[in-house]
Amino acid sequence: MKFSMIFEAQMADPSAEHERQVLHDCVEQAVLADQVGFDRVWAVEHHALRWYAHMSAPETFLAWVAARTERIRIGHGVVCMPFNFNHPVRVAERAAMLDVLSGGRMDVGAGRGATPQETSLCGVDRDRTYEEMDEALRIFGQAWQDPEGELSWQGELLAIDPHPILPRPVQRPHPPLYMACTKKDTLKLAADYGVGALVLGFAGVDEIAELRHYYDQCISERTGEKLVSTVVNDHFTALCPTIVLDDRDRAAQIGARGQRFFAQSIKHWYGAGPVPDEAVDPEVDEVAAIKQAAEEHEAYLHETKIPVNAATTGVFNVEHAYGSADDAIAYVERLKEAGADEIMCLIQMGTVPQEACLETIRHWGEKVIPHFRQDG
Repeated sequence: MKFSMIFEAQMADPSAEHERQVLHDCVEQAVLADQVGFDRVWAVEHHALRWYAHMSAPETFLAWVAARTERIRIGHGVVCMPFNFNHPVRVAERAAMLDVLSGGRMDVGAGRGATPQETSLCGVDRDRTYEEMDEALRIFGQAWQDPEGELSWQGELLAIDPHPILPRPVQRPHPPLYMACTKKDTLKLAADYGVGALVLGFAGVDEIAELRHYYDQCISERTGEKLVSTVVNDHFTALCPTIVLDDRDRAAQIGARGQRFFAQSIKHWYGAGPVPDEAVDPEVDEVAAIKQAAEEHEAYLHETKIPVNAATTGVFNVEHAYGSADDAIAYVERLKEAGADEIMCLIQMGTVPQEACLETIRHWGEKVIPHFRQDG
């Protein structure tokens, strides 16, 4: 089993000064993760999503992290693949450059970046995001396959005359490919494409087990006609929100508050909710507060006749790896049983203080990860 962390550069206070501090804090967390035994760090790509994610240039962030670390893998989780966000050849060039400079530590995930806020900023055609992501993945998969060292592409959307794609990556034929999978449709696409699945896990272990079963089923049924590369990566990564401290009750409160902010932020940009609440009140029972927020959200869904299911309510589920190291171990054991190949820790949430993030990383490195390494 592998262990990783994901960075959104999320923040309750979106002032320029605090924004700069959070980005430097994320680098410090990644460096510590390298030192204590994590296998990988992931960085999202989002644009103009104030509060929720200020990680607009993950290729720059990951390059800075790669230069400050020695062995940890560095991953795009994920690149926004529609062409107006990133031309496919530029994705390939940047990934190869970072793969060379990091000594072959690069991983590349693909996504659509399809919020109205983001697509309107970059002039992305929302009706073509799936088609453009599909073609971009295929171009990436073919970029360095030609024995003459040149890419020639005649697709439905793009035509590229023979050109060398430089530099050539260390990992051949290319860095491993992944895809963000927020629903079963995209999970099936990942299986058909032969790329790893990066799966959200807010709804809990039962949802992870169900998605793993569906992913395996889709893999067993694929014909190979939709594979995007000559290499296949059937790796299943599950998100794990976590705060681990010596004081397990404080960890649960900080984790619940951070997740409540995360839920408010994602609802604001993905569901037209109000701006997230930035206040942190030490007198508030945050576990009770997020449960109340879940009830209010369900009531809103019923009122607007939106289906109430794990996909629409999972982000308010607070049963995760919050508490002591033993609590985290117990939760990861369940994720392991559910079929996760990789545990992707979500630690850096908008209201979580830096000292809590660093202490959490240390506990995972000193107690949680070694438990599973010893377990084989």
